[in-house]
Amino acid sequence: MEESPLVGLAAEFKKAKERLREEQRQSKENIKLANKRDEVQFKAIHGLLVVFFVWILALHASGIYLFTRGFLLTRLVLEEQSVCNVSPISVTDSLTPPAPIQGKGCWHPKKFDKAVIVVIDALRFDFTVPFAPHNTPEGSGPHQFHDALTVLSEVANAEPNNAILFPFIADPPTTTLQRLQGLTTGTLPTFIDAGSNFAGTAIDEDNLISQLRSQGKKIAFLGDDTWMALFGRHFEANLTHPYDSLNVWDLHTVDNGVNEHIFPLLQPDQSQNWDVLIGHYLGVDHAGHRYGPDHPAMNTKLKQMDQVIRDLIQAVDDDTLLVIMGDHGMDPKGDHGGESQLEVEAALWMYSRKGIFGRSEGLSNTKDPRPVAQIDFVPTLALLLGLPIPFNNLGAPIPEAFLGPTGDDWENLAEVTHITNAQIKRYQKEYATIRKTDVAADSLSTTYWTIGESKYRRLKEKATGSQSLQEWEALYKSLAAYQRENLRVCKDLWARFDVGSMFAGIVVLIGSIAAIAVFARGIRGDKVEIIGVLLQRIATGMSVGVGIAFSSGFVFSIGLSRANTTILGATLGSLVGFGSATFFIRRRLVSILPSSPWGVLAVVFTAGHAILFASNSFVIWEDKVLNYLLATFGVASLINSQRQSNLTQRALGTYHSIVFLVLTRVASLSQLCREEQMPFCKSTFYASATSSVSSPYSLVLLFFMAAALPAIIKSFYMGTKSYEGLAGFWIGFSFRLGLVFNALYWTLDSADNGEWLSMDEKLLKAVKMLVAQLVLALGFIAGHVGFAWVQICLGIEVKQKNEVKPQKASDAAGEKVVTQSGETVALLGYSNLHGSRFLLLVVSWSLCLILVQKPLGGVSIGILLWQILNVLEILDCNDISSSAIGPVVLGILGNSHFFSTGHQATLASIQWESAFIPFSTIVYPWSPMLIALNSVGPQILTAVAVPLIGLWKRDPKSPGMLSSVVVSAATFVIYHAVIATSAAACAGWLRRHLMLHKIFSPRFMLGGVVLLVVDAVVAFVGLGALRWNVPAVAEVFGYLY
Repeated sequence: MEESPLVGLAAEFKKAKERLREEQRQSKENIKLANKRDEVQFKAIHGLLVVFFVWILALHASGIYLFTRGFLLTRLVLEEQSVCNVSPISVTDSLTPPAPIQGKGCWHPKKFDKAVIVVIDALRFDFTVPFAPHNTPEGSGPHQFHDALTVLSEVANAEPNNAILFPFIADPPTTTLQRLQGLTTGTLPTFIDAGSNFAGTAIDEDNLISQLRSQGKKIAFLGDDTWMALFGRHFEANLTHPYDSLNVWDLHTVDNGVNEHIFPLLQPDQSQNWDVLIGHYLGVDHAGHRYGPDHPAMNTKLKQMDQVIRDLIQAVDDDTLLVIMGDHGMDPKGDHGGESQLEVEAALWMYSRKGIFGRSEGLSNTKDPRPVAQIDFVPTLALLLGLPIPFNNLGAPIPEAFLGPTGDDWENLAEVTHITNAQIKRYQKEYATIRKTDVAADSLSTTYWTIGESKYRRLKEKATGSQSLQEWEALYKSLAAYQRENLRVCKDLWARFDVGSMFAGIVVLIGSIAAIAVFARGIRGDKVEIIGVLLQRIATGMSVGVGIAFSSGFVFSIGLSRANTTILGATLGSLVGFGSATFFIRRRLVSILPSSPWGVLAVVFTAGHAILFASNSFVIWEDKVLNYLLATFGVASLINSQRQSNLTQRALGTYHSIVFLVLTRVASLSQLCREEQMPFCKSTFYASATSSVSSPYSLVLLFFMAAALPAIIKSFYMGTKSYEGLAGFWIGFSFRLGLVFNALYWTLDSADNGEWLSMDEKLLKAVKMLVAQLVLALGFIAGHVGFAWVQICLGIEVKQKNEVKPQKASDAAGEKVVTQSGETVALLGYSNLHGSRFLLLVVSWSLCLILVQKPLGGVSIGILLWQILNVLEILDCNDISSSAIGPVVLGILGNSHFFSTGHQATLASIQWESAFIPFSTIVYPWSPMLIALNSVGPQILTAVAVPLIGLWKRDPKSPGMLSSVVVSAATFVIYHAVIATSAAACAGWLRRHLMLHKIFSPRFMLGGVVLLVVDAVVAFVGLGALRWNVPAVAEVFGYLY
């Protein structure tokens, strides 16, 4: 039967339909494969870009390391130990020293069998003496720390033969760990030692504690656990009670713990269990950090210590020496670490029932006691207890401890000084042998040694009893002159710089700046296209450089160690490799000099900031200079905005410029003055210049910020209709909730400080920590997880044909499509897809950074976030997003807000207590990281935000987006690299300047830390976040970057 035409037609239609369906399926698969291929390609390119910025980080780390190795030299530590039966006199002199008498002392007859040594952390000297109006500024009245601890001066004045009180001068840095090293070894610290205050390691060089142990003494220890890291193996296990030392919020746990154990050990039935009892109280130091010295809490704590000392005086016996000392002082805010007079001037008080102390005219008097160096305590205690003087000691005996009750036993004082000098001479010779240099060559110390030895020999050759007191006094003065001169020589010796290493570091840093500048501003076209070639050449050059450097070490030396030579070779080789790569793309090379007024302004800003490090005055007032640069940018953008032809752009540019200027002024009102700025600066960061407590009004500002800041950020989203998707929930709810919790945390903290609430203190602290942990979890955990998985901030609005209105200027924020039926589909937020999504990450980081700052510092971070958005709008309105001015201004903003968050380029301004915001004790590695977030939080936030310059209001379909982000990030890094390099070069050039360690060294250290942190954040957070941001947009609109 013949097939019907209709049946054949149906079959053909079915086949055609199947073919169409197959073509559609294949098309979808092809699209999916293409998207997958594009995704893999993007991830590969993105990974190469991150590796490139890691190379930049490695360059900067190497340059800073090499410079630091030459600039912040560490002291050579000798491992030799003094021993009881080998007197230093037998080594340095032909005279035969007296043999040690069993039980009577090693090198000199001892005065005491036992000692109680009490360290009251941060016991400043003026805490211990009566209030004197003439010693206070402008004759002001007494402060809270005056006349609270009176027992020391009372006893010293009433019983001058039983007690002596001195200003006890510490060698900077004035941090506890370094002071304990000096108080037990008699050596001088180097500046770089300050960084180890968080985690000390056991002291291997000879010290008082190890000498006590070697003589069979039993040592009991109570208090600050820093001692355990240094000397823990020497203490009696059953008589050791350490307590956490760095929780400055806790004023009482350590002190109460020491009191709990110290007085039972002083009972007669317990005295045979120990020979030396060490107690370290922390309440005074913590009261200073938490409140400042001029606070009722300090008065209460000093009165408690006064009673403790009175009880100790009653408890010790005739054979026990009682020592009360501070390890350092504190500045007017209660901080320490630097070298101001208030920070280095602690107190030393020594007491004995025997009445052995004496005074002599010209040495001291009770009304105006002479200062004593802390290293002098080491030979003094060693000789009083009959111990060998530690081998590396540079201190001298304290005269008042050896002059006798009548104050004229010059023979005894001369003998102990001669023994100490002999030990110093022995140390000097050993040091010279190892260093292969005579530390005393052609110096006055050799002359003083010869004169002193000649006088000593003549006196000893005279018949016993025929020497006069005047001769012994003259001998002592000659011997003391040697010690002083030798100390000066050693200070100069340890201040010698390795210029070769410093120069190598500067060369590497300058080379890195040149390479980044060529990459960012000297290569035409898309940087993504050449990143593979650059990295290949860099790797090849690095390998060749390592080989040459390593092999050349066997042939000749350039003054660096083999390891440092290899590091230098690797960095220089990689730079040469980068240079060779540019040769192959030389047709794309252009001048790196700016070609626009904005580019010129960026160079002027960078150069102007860099050259100020050549003057100590400009370094001191750096915060004001940065505010001036920001104001200049604001004025320039305001003027340029007025020239825009588009009315909307002109209005927006003008508005954001004015807001930027106002915010710059408002942020500058928060300041913490450094010592050198006084009296021309008034601190506003804390409640007063002598307080570490925030003002109540700053709490009000935190709650106001919680209400206002999310609305402000929302307004920037609304400008591009991007307040879609997760943006509304994250900014309107989560971010606001985090800010409310932040304000709640600091309110609870102030309530804890001011004792506003009657609730249990432990419960209050637990609630505080819980709130802080919730904020950090919301910002870091929820924020990053949400950012990784959230969709783009895109909304769809459909309007019927009769609802369509004429397009307005603001409609440019969305893409419109008209369907066949006449419906209009608007894609809301289309014009800022990349920027609006990436901003969510910046907001998450800002929430955490706000928490780890003090209240006014948190407000400053909020202002910084607002200013960053102002800058993005200014760049867009003036069409200068590709200029270098944007990244440079962000860099300046970060450095400016460093000062407005209560910081200065000084050790004393480090806010150590930020480590305990979410914790009750030190937790590694989080506690140091919290301090880093607190210290350089503004720079971190700007580093996270810098990719927004290339993303903000960027058309998703326009090519070159990734290259723009890379250029902005590289320019931002250039600014910080120039600042760090200039700070290092100026510090190296001015290495003999009087203010080197007080001004130039801290600023160099700050510049180096900021540069490395910025490099890491830009590479791993800023650029790393593109790994999730770009695919989120590409998932809808495809890969075009």
